Amino acid sequence: MATQYSISGTTAKGIAGSVERGVAEGALGPGAALPPVRRLADDLGVSPGTVATAYKELRRRGIVVTHGRGGTVVASAPAVASRRPPRVPEGLRDLAGGHPDPRLLPGMAPLSRLSPGARSHRSTPRLERLEQAVRDWLRPDGVPVERVTFAHGALDLIGRLLSVELGPGDAVAMEDPGYHHLLDLVTALGLRIVPVSVDEEGVRPEALRAALRTGVRALVCSPRAQNPYGGCFSAARRDALVEVLRDEPDVLVVENDHASVVADAPLRTLTSGGLPRWVHVRTVSKFLGTDLRWAAAACDPTTLARHDGRLLLTSGWVSHLLQETVYGLMTDDDTHALVTRARETYALRRGALLQELATRGIASHGASGMNLWVPVRDESAVVNGLRSYGWWVAAGARFRLASGPGVRISVAELEPADAARLASDFALVLGESEATYGG
Repeated sequence: MATQYSISGTTAKGIAGSVERGVAEGALGPGAALPPVRRLADDLGVSPGTVATAYKELRRRGIVVTHGRGGTVVASAPAVASRRPPRVPEGLRDLAGGHPDPRLLPGMAPLSRLSPGARSHRSTPRLERLEQAVRDWLRPDGVPVERVTFAHGALDLIGRLLSVELGPGDAVAMEDPGYHHLLDLVTALGLRIVPVSVDEEGVRPEALRAALRTGVRALVCSPRAQNPYGGCFSAARRDALVEVLRDEPDVLVVENDHASVVADAPLRTLTSGGLPRWVHVRTVSKFLGTDLRWAAAACDPTTLARHDGRLLLTSGWVSHLLQETVYGLMTDDDTHALVTRARETYALRRGALLQELATRGIASHGASGMNLWVPVRDESAVVNGLRSYGWWVAAGARFRLASGPGVRISVAELEPADAARLASDFALVLGESEATYGG
């Protein structure tokens, strides 16, 4: 344990709370070792059973992990806080954030009026016209639209579903590398992550099959614009994954189509394959506004009932004012034109950097979406090297489970004219890294 922090408490709850405070305040960082049970019990004057109960609670909540004889340590992504990206140093071009270009977002949402009078929003939680707009949005892509629901963003919906469907210790198959906030969310729910490798076509069938053999209860994946790798399902890959999943009828398949209309790739959805348990999630933050915390989902009847039942007991419904705003934007002709331009622009910017890197012999991945994944041998050397040239990219450690190192570059605001300079600087940094670290 870090010597500058002393665990206190005379009850299991107090000891667990003391450890959690140390983690939240940064005094106990990821990987920090906690004292053995008997030693801490002697230090605090409590029974070993009291300390063991505290450690068990901390493990259940994803704050610590136990490695047998290796002892108990703070989790790599402790559930008291999500892994936040480092602050962008002043004067650098930020290519790490993964956000859309604000110039390609609607400048003004259509005016919406507040809900009139007092009425039971719980009895009518969804605006009928927005429900119909969502069905019209999903149906052309082959997603079954008989049952739809809303949530406060994809993470809100996925977190609610996993907490209803699974219990602490249950396993979830997750993309590797994958979206770091989802990885943190699963850990925070006390669930066990089973990494599933990805390639240019998304989740690899053989990796999924191996994960299913471990007894996973759910799969969370992206059909296109996979973050951070950029993969998208081909028709053949979608069919192969459906074939694997048909043998596991009790596994909940969560399909997160976060970029949807600006992904510059067709949707080949797993939900069209006749699977019994599934949900397709879409958000609008990448093309209507980063502060529009709203998501739509289509799902099977059991999943709908469980999600909406838990929603009813918590927030009750998604704000009708927010629903009105989303509906106004989704049905606005000027917004449609801007979304089309955004999709084309992101594809151009992504393609330009892919080509410039390839010209210099640098392999990268990004078949769709706003990000490129570039495998490297030493993430820190590359991130710090590019920083010296004025660029700020994301180290891959935040996204990886068992996969190899890399960096993620967000191209949303990278003009094609700048791609050549970035690629040249990248090549120089790789050369400097080889000279310093031997490759």
